[in-house]
Amino acid sequence: MTTDVTIIGAGLGGLTLARVLHLHGIPATVHEAETSPTARAQGGMLDIHDYNGQLALQAAGLIDEFRSLVLEGRQAMRILDRDGTVLFDQPDDGTGGRPEVQRGELRQILLDSLPAGTVRWGHKVSSTRALGESRHEVTFTDGSTVGTSLLVGADGAWSRVRPLLSAATPEYAGRSYVETYLFDGDARHPAAAKAVGGGSLLALAPGKGIQAHRERGGTLHTYVALTEPQDWFAAIDFTDAVAATARIAREFDGWAPELTALITDGDTPPALRPLHALPVGHRWDRVPGVTLLGDAAHLSVPNGEGANLAMYDGAELGKAIAEQPDDIEAALTAYEQAMFPRGAEAAAEGIQLNELLFSDHTPHSLITAFTEAEQAS
Repeated sequence: MTTDVTIIGAGLGGLTLARVLHLHGIPATVHEAETSPTARAQGGMLDIHDYNGQLALQAAGLIDEFRSLVLEGRQAMRILDRDGTVLFDQPDDGTGGRPEVQRGELRQILLDSLPAGTVRWGHKVSSTRALGESRHEVTFTDGSTVGTSLLVGADGAWSRVRPLLSAATPEYAGRSYVETYLFDGDARHPAAAKAVGGGSLLALAPGKGIQAHRERGGTLHTYVALTEPQDWFAAIDFTDAVAATARIAREFDGWAPELTALITDGDTPPALRPLHALPVGHRWDRVPGVTLLGDAAHLSVPNGEGANLAMYDGAELGKAIAEQPDDIEAALTAYEQAMFPRGAEAAAEGIQLNELLFSDHTPHSLITAFTEAEQAS
C-alpha cells in the first residue's frame, strides 16, 4: 500500500484506527490539537459494550490491557426519587457486558500501543481543502500544512474535515449538562457517596436530573441535566463558581440534601457542557480520499454509545483498508455503507433514551423500560 494515511484527532476512534492499521503494517500519522496527552482532563467513566467497543479493542489486540482497567462493580445502577428514595437498584451482574473504565486510562493504552511519533501533538487544524486526484491538504494554526491521499476526520463534533464531505453542522439539542466532581467521596461526602452507591445514580424529574458515577479512588463525577435554551445558560456567569453553583442548585430546591450536595459541594467549578447533535441519518456521497468516523460522522445526544461507536468505526475502517489496500475507494465505500445505518440506529435510540430520561413520566417510564429489558433477557 502506498497511500499515506492522515488521521485528524487523537481521541479513542482515531487512535483505534491508527492501532489497527499498525497491526496490519500500515503506517498512519495522527494530528491532535492538544499539546500533550495530559493537556486536559479526559472525561469520566465509559461503559464499553461487548457488541461494539470490546470488539474494537479485540481488533486492536488490546483486550487484555482493557480488562486490566475495568473497575469492578461499576456496572451497578440505581434510580432515586427526588426525596432520596431508591426506586430501582440494579447490582453489577458480573457478566462484563458493559464494564466501566476511565476514559483517560483507556486512551492511554491506545497511545502506548502506537509507535513513537505516530501522534503529532499541538497540531490544531484551521482548514482543509481538496487538491484533486483524491488528495487533500490540511492547514494547521501554526501555518504548517500536510498533503495526504487518505484523510480521516476523527476530530469530533466540530470536525474541520467534515466540510469536505457534508454541509451539515451540529445543532443544539435543547439540553445541557453542568459537570461537577466530588473527590474522596466516602470520607468527605459520605451521604452523597451512599446515595450514588457502587456504580451510577440517576435522580430524574421531567426535563432535568442529577446523574452521577463512582470513579476510581472514590471520586463522584456528576452531570446535572437541564432542558433549557442556550440563552438561559448564557445568563449564568460560569466564571463565578459560587454564583453559578447556587443558580444551578436552585433548580433542585426541595430535593434530598444528599442529592443536591453533588452540586453544591463540588470540589471543582461547575462546567457547562451544551449538547449538540447532527441530523439523525447524516450521510454523504462518496468523496475520493476522505472519510469520517465517530462524532465527526454521527454526533448524537449522549446515550452510552459515542465512545463505543467511535472505536468500532476506527476498527472497521482499519480492517477495511487492510483488506483492500490496493483499492482504497472500495474500502471506504464498504466502510461507509456499514457505518451510516449503524450511526443512524444509535442516534435514534439515543433520542428514545433521552425521552425516557426526561419525559413527563420519568423516572417511572425509565424504570418500566429497564424492568421489561431485564425480564426479556
